[in-house]
Amino acid sequence: MNTRPVLLRLSLLLVLLLVQCAPKAAPLSTLDRDVSHKIVRDLHSQEGVVIVDVRQEREYAEGHIPGAFLIPLDQLPERIDEIPQEGRVVLVCRSGNRSDQAFRFLKQRGFQNIQNMIGGMNAWVQAGYELAFCPGEDC
Repeated sequence: MNTRPVLLRLSLLLVLLLVQCAPKAAPLSTLDRDVSHKIVRDLHSQEGVVIVDVRQEREYAEGHIPGAFLIPLDQLPERIDEIPQEGRVVLVCRSGNRSDQAFRFLKQRGFQNIQNMIGGMNAWVQAGYELAFCPGEDC
C-alpha cells in the first residue's frame, strides 16, 4: 500500500488547521494607539508633530515637553478645534491615564492621527529628558 498520498493529505490538513488557529495580527490602529516616551523624544521637534499636554496648568508650569501646548482634559470639549486633524498628535499627562481619556474622547469624535504617550511625564522625567518651564505664572 502506498502511504505517500495519505501522508501528503494529512500534512496539508495539518498546515490548514495551524493557519486557521494562529493568532490574528492586531489592527494597525491598535498597534499605533500608544507611543513610548523614547519615540516621543525623537518626534517632538519634527514638523507635523504636535504634543498636547492634558494636565492642569500648575502641573504644566512645573515642567513639560518642549514645544508641547496645554489643553487641560476638562477643557478638551470646548477646545477640540485647536487640535489638528492632520499630522501626528501625541497626548500626554502625568502618568498616561488622563491622556488615555483624551485619546478615547478624540477617537470617538473621528480623530485618526492621535496617540497616547504611555507612562506620561513620569516616564519622561525618569528618563532624564529635557523639560521646558513657564516663567512665573506665564503659562
